[in-house]
Amino acid sequence: MFGSNGELLSLSSASQELLCSLVGLTVKLSLVAVTGVSLMRLGVAYQERMERQGELSAVLELENSKLSKARDRFDQLFAAGGEQQLIREQNQWISPNKLRVVWQRQP
Repeated sequence: MFGSNGELLSLSSASQELLCSLVGLTVKLSLVAVTGVSLMRLGVAYQERMERQGELSAVLELENSKLSKARDRFDQLFAAGGEQQLIREQNQWISPNKLRVVWQRQP
């Protein structure tokens, strides 16, 4: 089929051009298909990443809210009168007929 200098021997010039065009078209269509599939996969991966980022943002917002409440609670307990507030809140934790012991440091 190929001659000594790499030429197609058995095909006419028109057939050679048609064959080369078909090979070129096949290569181009293959590249377009690969590009399209790659773009689709990138789109799906981007969508998944955005969904995960949304979930993480929601969790972060929830945890920040918990942290803010805990920080406010901590500040209340160490403010003036915070010890008495803690004792009042903990009254419900003591079983009936039990004696509460509050340790205080002597100055």
